[in-house]
Amino acid sequence: MFPVLFNLGRFTLHTYGLLVATGFLVGIYTARHFARRFGMDPERVFNLAVYLALAAIVGAKLFLVIQDWRYYVLDPGSLLSVGFLQSAGIFYGGLIGALVVLTWYVRSQRLSWLAVGDAIVPGVALGHGIGRLGCFSAGCCWGKPTSLPWGVTFRNAYAHATVGVPLNVRLQPTQLYEAIAEGIIFWVLWRMARRRAFVGELTAVYLVSYGVVRFLVDFLRAYEPQAMLFHGLLTDAQLTSLGMIALAIGIWAAQARRRVSVVAA
Repeated sequence: MFPVLFNLGRFTLHTYGLLVATGFLVGIYTARHFARRFGMDPERVFNLAVYLALAAIVGAKLFLVIQDWRYYVLDPGSLLSVGFLQSAGIFYGGLIGALVVLTWYVRSQRLSWLAVGDAIVPGVALGHGIGRLGCFSAGCCWGKPTSLPWGVTFRNAYAHATVGVPLNVRLQPTQLYEAIAEGIIFWVLWRMARRRAFVGELTAVYLVSYGVVRFLVDFLRAYEPQAMLFHGLLTDAQLTSLGMIALAIGIWAAQARRRVSVVAA
């Protein structure tokens, strides 16, 4: 809708880049705040959040290339294009990359994986929500055509040229659906943090909440046929969402057994 904030000579400030950078910074400082609330060393969590942000960027771009590998094999120069740099990449690629770094960091620092997760996930929700506003401004991650009155119509030729969003077609505002949902998830986590029932509760709630949101929103997003799995039944993001939900259930079950064992002892 508004992909470019301003041009200054050869320098162009893209709305997407500014909002995504803002989302990363807000997420990092939010993680620091929650670390302090949970009695953890805020500096160690702050450093981890920076590593996770970098891992998320690399992972998201890497999974984008993997998903559309045929396109990039035929046109490798597009890896250096504005469109590729402006693209959000694959969120779940960023999530997997971040999880790998998170696991490495907590092991090396002898921290609790779930305790660190509780400090990190509110910032992930808030920062990702801001980043989705960046997607909306750029036009990427667009939805399917719709006749709903709140559908959005992109008319910016630059957005079409850089990310390929269809012009003059009313589309599902999937970017806004996710941004709103992430804002609600952050609010819920913020409230829960005041009376956390067990270590890992916020992590589990985030995993199941965003997993459900993304699973449903992906039915409304526009995907190329080659991005679909199981003969067009699911997207890779929906399959990963099911994994997130299963992990959340596993956390709840493990913590429930632990509480029962403590009571029995």
